Amino acid sequence: MSRFETEILASDENVQALADLCGRWISEANRRSKTKKLILDMDSSESQTHGRQEGSAWNGHFECTCYHPLFCFNQFGDLERAMLREGNVHSADNWRAVLEPVVARYRECLLNRYFRGDAAFAQPKIYEYLEGERFLYAVRLPINDVLQREIEHLTTRPVGRPSHKSRFSITASCIRPRVGGGPGEWWPRSNGIMMSCSRASASL
Repeated sequence: MSRFETEILASDENVQALADLCGRWISEANRRSKTKKLILDMDSSESQTHGRQEGSAWNGHFECTCYHPLFCFNQFGDLERAMLREGNVHSADNWRAVLEPVVARYRECLLNRYFRGDAAFAQPKIYEYLEGERFLYAVRLPINDVLQREIEHLTTRPVGRPSHKSRFSITASCIRPRVGGGPGEWWPRSNGIMMSCSRASASL
């Protein structure tokens, strides 16, 4: 079995076919689906290794020796695409190689498109790519002094028990007004801040 994996599955052609396999299954399922929106969720994780595994490395964030794979899921929890990476790469490393084939698969579909990611994906190149593909997105901002100073008055809890209407938590997202859009229409952007409210019981 190990010889089969090394000699057959590890060839460039077969590795690519395996990477595309999840997407082919999902495409077949989507042909029978009536969903009107697409939400892509990209995140990395750790896969711990033991011994001298090729490509494994110490990752200070996870505090272990591991691989650092990158995943892209849809809103139903289906794995759209994945990439196995060395253990010490940045969380968003090689994001384009994972995201582009997924976006291309849905490009001709009449869907509302959304993307969400953590602070590792708060990069101008990712924003520009998503905007070019007509995706709305929610990307967590890395904590920084400027952001904290600008929203401090919104995150300070007032004295006393909050009323039912004010039981909200504040979150920050990057946006800019949508060019040519009507009132209330927005496109995400990295150089603006919108304060949006969500119930305190919800977590982002």
